[in-house]
Amino acid sequence: MLLIALLGVGVMLCNRGKAVTNTLIKRSRPGLAGLALLALSACGNMGERTADEPFEVTEATIGGIQQAILSGQTSCRAVVEAYLARIEAYDKSTGLNAITVLNPGALARADELDTALAAGEELGSLFCAPMLIKDNYDTFDMVTTGGSIALRYSIPPDDAFMVARLREADAILIAKTNMAEWAFSPRQTISSSFGTTANAYDQTRVPAGSSGGTASGVAASFGVAGMGSDTGNSIRGPASHLALFGIRSTIGLTSRDGIIPLAFDRDIAGPMTRTVEDAARIFNVVAGYDPADSLTEGGRGKREEDYTKFLKADGLQGIRLGVLRALVNTEDADAEITTLFERSLTELTAAGAVIIDDFEIPDLDAHLGGNYFCPRFRYDMWVYLRSLGDNAPIHDVMEVMEDGRYSDHAESGLEYFADYPLDLSPDEWDEPCPTFPNHEGRNGFLADVVAAMDAAGIDAIIYPGWTNPPAPLDNAVEDYKGDNSQLIAPATGMPAVTIPMGFWQDRLPAGLQILGRPWSEGLLFQLAYAYEQATHHRRPPADYPSLALEETTKD
Repeated sequence: MLLIALLGVGVMLCNRGKAVTNTLIKRSRPGLAGLALLALSACGNMGERTADEPFEVTEATIGGIQQAILSGQTSCRAVVEAYLARIEAYDKSTGLNAITVLNPGALARADELDTALAAGEELGSLFCAPMLIKDNYDTFDMVTTGGSIALRYSIPPDDAFMVARLREADAILIAKTNMAEWAFSPRQTISSSFGTTANAYDQTRVPAGSSGGTASGVAASFGVAGMGSDTGNSIRGPASHLALFGIRSTIGLTSRDGIIPLAFDRDIAGPMTRTVEDAARIFNVVAGYDPADSLTEGGRGKREEDYTKFLKADGLQGIRLGVLRALVNTEDADAEITTLFERSLTELTAAGAVIIDDFEIPDLDAHLGGNYFCPRFRYDMWVYLRSLGDNAPIHDVMEVMEDGRYSDHAESGLEYFADYPLDLSPDEWDEPCPTFPNHEGRNGFLADVVAAMDAAGIDAIIYPGWTNPPAPLDNAVEDYKGDNSQLIAPATGMPAVTIPMGFWQDRLPAGLQILGRPWSEGLLFQLAYAYEQATHHRRPPADYPSLALEETTKD
């Protein structure tokens, strides 16, 4: 089977010539170089293809794009142009407003990668993967506003750690995406810098917050994948509302350096994708120790060498999953979302999982009511603003309260955090708020969850990401309910993923959340991938079809 597969690859590589074939050989596992060369014999006299013929990027994957480039079907420039065309055609005209700014160097970078491929140079694992980046990640070549008009023209002096890793892997940063102002809102995505983002499946609904711009942008195929951040909900919540895979990793496994903070010891950054495989590919690049992020010291030696090795279609066989009914049958749960979740249990069972129903966590209500959140935003922003150097537009985030550079949506949050010290670490407050993992309450919560999992012999916990559909934009605050993402993972530091589990009224996405033990990201990728392959619940939003199909329809 391996030889047949390589012969197929050889056929695809024929039209790229010896240089690109050498690139493949450089990347091959030991012992496969000879087979790769043998595969060239399949070339024969195949007809020539042009590298600039249009490539359909709607619902494309990283692997699909790279295969198309290596086979000569398209070029990196053509791929980037196709995504830019979709942004131009759909983002503002539909009222989606997912994109804040385009990267002016994206096409030039694509040309560089095409030239490197033609010369036979070895490229990174994410070569020509056009990425959407949330507007709180520092980028040296684009503004980073954090959703605030106060930073509307702030261009950081360097890249965030994850952004630098993406560039090193030869991904292309195609655009930045809108976010909730200062990441305050899990409900909706409204910034004073760039306005309101809608849900790609229904422009009258919210995409949740605060990474709603990334979620709607990725769902509408404005990029092959995107990056978000999650203090309590903001990767998994929007992923659930936009039929995406999203991962919040264990605190300490990934760096937040260069990302505008909300709460240093709760913030997590990571990928939001249309497929689990794409997320694993990206996670391979962005996860790992960073001396600039002190919390990653605890994650040393904990990351897997390759998260894609966990992508097994039979990965649910024998896995014991605990149903946390406390987050399923809630008082305000929507009946149809509950039905979708119950169907997911049947699907998981059919895929080989053992369902433990009902799984309970001792003292859960007490933990959920515990005062475990440290209101450190003002201090963390002071640290971040100092990193911008002399060109920092402000030096204390509360300056915006004095000159009115904030929206009504952010006012209450700013007022809340204004009562806390500017330049004193929370560990040193008169009533200390210890930085996790030195927080007694949060450690107790973590210990209780893990002990309950051990006692029940379960591998992971499952529940709906939201027990309600996306709220209407006009009533985002009033109709905000059912957000389960806030409740366990952020306080405990545990990892959790969201994967599509179907559509409410057959039109609005709903997500299944899977919570794992600390450092169990490999297992979470395995479970999500197996469920994805067994169900294929994701489908693209109807209002953002292929541009080629759109032109055909017009004709």
